[in-house]
Amino acid sequence: MARFIFFRILQAIPVFLGTTFLIYFMVFSMPGDPILALFGDRTPSPVLLEQLRAQYHLDQPFIVQYLYYIGGIFQGDFGVSYSGQPVAEILAATFPVTLRLALLALIFEMIFGIGLGLLSGLRKGGTLDSLVLALSLVLISLPIFVIAFVLQYFLGIQWGLFRVTVGPGAPWADLVLPAIVLATASFAQIVRLTRSSVIETSGMDFVRTAYGKGLSRGRVVPVHILRNSLIPVVTYLGTDLGIMIVGATVTEGIFNVPGVGRTLFKAIGQSQGPTVVSFVTVMVLLYLVVNLVVDLLYAVLDPRIRYVK
Repeated sequence: MARFIFFRILQAIPVFLGTTFLIYFMVFSMPGDPILALFGDRTPSPVLLEQLRAQYHLDQPFIVQYLYYIGGIFQGDFGVSYSGQPVAEILAATFPVTLRLALLALIFEMIFGIGLGLLSGLRKGGTLDSLVLALSLVLISLPIFVIAFVLQYFLGIQWGLFRVTVGPGAPWADLVLPAIVLATASFAQIVRLTRSSVIETSGMDFVRTAYGKGLSRGRVVPVHILRNSLIPVVTYLGTDLGIMIVGATVTEGIFNVPGVGRTLFKAIGQSQGPTVVSFVTVMVLLYLVVNLVVDLLYAVLDPRIRYVK
């Protein structure tokens, strides 16, 4: 297992360098002068402009700028935004909020998505199966901002069950409704993936053998059917956590969540290159770590899988 983790980390290094290089190149190629944009309608002195460009290495060739950036990353320095605030401080203030939002959404997906997918798969062709499939089809068809506005109107305004916007400090209670909205984006996929996996596993020989040995349904379903059906679901959930963090931009904008998505969207609009690149770099790192954890979970879910070679 240790050897497997070591080689996976080695594989992650070129992926990390390649993605950061590509992201940096795209930000570098954006039109306009980010230093001039800081002054708006005012006209700064040429000396001040040169000082600021030298401070952010904007007077250097692209590859030199990238080497400065990646060298800082390996030393734990994410750079400074053009407004003078360290990017690490912005990340420290926004990332925990988005992480809490994504974790809540992931919990909703796991509880309701896997639960309904399991019941639907065990009752294939029944009334519950048809209702679950219809619900998942509706959720797949609706854009996330439509779901957000509908739930915001009924659950927040009409029935007063939740706050329609997130308050200062983003308390857990205020993040419940945005998390439900964020979870609906992948909820239908989890339901359908679990349902199809449960149907396939239920027809396998070892499940029939388990019933033939006299094991109860309460024993066969969780131990033999659900456990063996979770491998594709866990794979999807692992990648989905990264997708949710990146895709939280719309949800955070609608519910005024002070997280990564809203900050990243503002940074792109203001041509804040260091902030954009550093935020995306952290997301890439998170994505690589989550995928490594997912691969390790395979051995837990299926003991036949070992990483000895």
